[in-house]
Amino acid sequence: MELKRTVKFEADRDPEFARWVSHTVGGERIRHCLQCGLCSGKCPLSLYMDYTPRRLMHLSREGFKEEVLGSTSIWLCTACYACMVECPKKINVTHLLYALKERAIEEGRYPRRFAIPVMARQFSRMVRGRGRITESWLVLQVFMRTAIWRLLGMSRLGLKLLRAGRLPLRRETIQRQAEIATMLDSVATTRKELAL
Repeated sequence: MELKRTVKFEADRDPEFARWVSHTVGGERIRHCLQCGLCSGKCPLSLYMDYTPRRLMHLSREGFKEEVLGSTSIWLCTACYACMVECPKKINVTHLLYALKERAIEEGRYPRRFAIPVMARQFSRMVRGRGRITESWLVLQVFMRTAIWRLLGMSRLGLKLLRAGRLPLRRETIQRQAEIATMLDSVATTRKELAL
């Protein structure tokens, strides 16, 4: 993978984005980042990222919105929390990456055929609509939107799982689904207010 090595200019910064980062969940302590690189050294996927976690922290803190939201790095985070465990300043790197993913989805800045953002959207829709997810339906939705040919290639496995009772077709739901939507709306409103 070729790393992006470009010069960053003051004119490329988005001060509003930098302010949002420092006020979002996970970014509250980003100004304390020492740029020591322990987060990148511990990240099992940093070798595959276009920007390591250390660079993402720096770019986010300084307001380089295009680079941060346009990177594939935020989608590769597996939420193993190794970066947070190692951080001497206790910066919530993983939580910030979740917030960056959410912002990228809101702005439509994510790889269209990349499974992780598609799964995040489908997961959210299922929880909002039914109160819980049904894994088989979630997997089906993700593959339908990202890799339909791979899904067709796994049809034999799917049939075996179906026969074994490991692939439920009935979608799970909860009672009082409207309360879940109300709670999610309340959380979204609170997060927006905190970001202001």
